[in-house]
Amino acid sequence: MRMRYFSGLALCIVFGFMPGNAHSTEPAINVIVFKEAGRFGGWPANHGMWIWGDEIVVGYRLCQFKAVDSGHAIDDTAPQFDVQSRSLDGGMTWKMEKSDAFIRVEDGGPAIQELTTPLDFTLPDSAFVCRYSKSFSASRFYYSTDRAKTWIGPFRLPTFGQSQIMARTDLLVGGPHDATLVLTAAKKNGDEGRVFSARTTDGGVTWNFVTWIGSEPSGFSIMPASVRLSGSKILTTIRRKEVDSHWIDSFLSTDGGVSFEFLNRPTESTGGNIGNPSSLLRLNDGRLAIVYGYRSPPYGIRARLSRDEGQSWGNEIILRNDAGCWDMGYPRSVQRSDGKIVSAYYFNDHQDTERYIAATIWSPVEPAD
Repeated sequence: MRMRYFSGLALCIVFGFMPGNAHSTEPAINVIVFKEAGRFGGWPANHGMWIWGDEIVVGYRLCQFKAVDSGHAIDDTAPQFDVQSRSLDGGMTWKMEKSDAFIRVEDGGPAIQELTTPLDFTLPDSAFVCRYSKSFSASRFYYSTDRAKTWIGPFRLPTFGQSQIMARTDLLVGGPHDATLVLTAAKKNGDEGRVFSARTTDGGVTWNFVTWIGSEPSGFSIMPASVRLSGSKILTTIRRKEVDSHWIDSFLSTDGGVSFEFLNRPTESTGGNIGNPSSLLRLNDGRLAIVYGYRSPPYGIRARLSRDEGQSWGNEIILRNDAGCWDMGYPRSVQRSDGKIVSAYYFNDHQDTERYIAATIWSPVEPAD
């Protein structure tokens, strides 16, 4: 479906400069990707983010804002839309786009299809999205070959013998028709969740369960973010919760994703209110960057860097700490050709005002001890 542009919803301004860390050659820049009074823009981590030169696209959910006593500040009775914003200048300015392909089935959108023609995951202008709905046990995926200008889908993902799959976009390309998805399934009791990997070797026509990543938790183990370190090495970071503790775990595969072993805990806390997923990015110089929301005061966005493929992680980098409440985070990140990282996430200025999509453009420089 061809995109429709909504200029009234897509104003973008640079709204601040933050001192990402003391050794940055340039200060980090915070920009607005999408913001509108009465709206709730949320959860880029659930969608995807792609970069082609100076062109960047990030997906997110658009809801109606409603102040609530607990939970996300959305009006559950109002329509919700999966949308995206596009930048043509490296993340400085953005325009919101909406596609009929992304209208949810429960909202009258296109029916979920069975893919019959293999996809080529290596096409240079391609993009891939996974989504799920709480009202359906099956998850779905979409594919684009023109830099996310048009999308085909939705196509069905199998349930892999599980009661429900909570699919979010975490794709590792192995070849034209070879790819691994790292996904979350419901636990045996039906609650979210537990992470596993699945693989296709026929361009997405069929997907096969490969392995669980970690044991079934008492709390949850959800929302993986993965990178391929080499042909046989895959690193996955996972959002974790047990009782009142929230953190990020990492798991390493050295056999191309056939099995995973616990590696370490890149960050000990993502805040005391529910926690937050991470984005995981392999930088042009081989380092890794992990970015996550921090849901305790001071609420904000943080990052860490690794020089040894995730075997150890540097000191925490405070990208910003000026959110009005815990309802923020869920980042996605890409790296520009000049080395700067663009991290998109949802954010707020006050618990009783709209949630919006913002981005921080920052230099991946190690902070001082």
